[in-house]
Amino acid sequence: MDRIPVKGIIFDLDGTLVTSELDFSLIRAQIGCPVGQDLLSFISTLPSPYMREEAMNIVHQHELCDAQHCEVIPGVKESVAHLSRMGVPLAVVTRNFAKAARLKLKTAGLPIPLILTRDDAPAKPDPAALLQVAQTWQVPPYQCVYVGDYLYDIEAAHNANMPSCLFAPNDKPHYAEQADVVISHFAELVDALYTLDMRRHRYLA
Repeated sequence: MDRIPVKGIIFDLDGTLVTSELDFSLIRAQIGCPVGQDLLSFISTLPSPYMREEAMNIVHQHELCDAQHCEVIPGVKESVAHLSRMGVPLAVVTRNFAKAARLKLKTAGLPIPLILTRDDAPAKPDPAALLQVAQTWQVPPYQCVYVGDYLYDIEAAHNANMPSCLFAPNDKPHYAEQADVVISHFAELVDALYTLDMRRHRYLA
């Protein structure tokens, strides 16, 4: 434990800790969001509070349905238990809304005590939620790591001056080289943490 360079680990939720079957094409069609545009950003630009509320209600319904059917990703429970035994604080930062996110963690049986959602801070790739977690732990962001499966996760970590770990269980995406470390299975996570070079992030602080 003394050699590990990480003082706190923050996880993305969907596609990282739990499975997700959200049909973003269907959601976009239902709210009129153009293909390729970020859903949350699109909703925020709708011209009236009523339209924004109605669009967000549609997203909420999809997220809650998804939460009821999610499954924990292989290796996650073992890694979370191992890190907990090591005394490493753990948190989740997700673009889900709070009710769905907490239901997913409960459904998956993951006892991660700290969770921030888009109800608590601006959605990724904004770094606010990651910085808030680091502040709660009273740990510099460069001594934490954010683990996620998508470009927004890497970008949020970079924006927070926080090392990033990309979970890529299948083919590595084109943005994998932007991550500090890449894993294909959660059985690799703890060992990967020992390979992290935190100096670049420390010097940027």
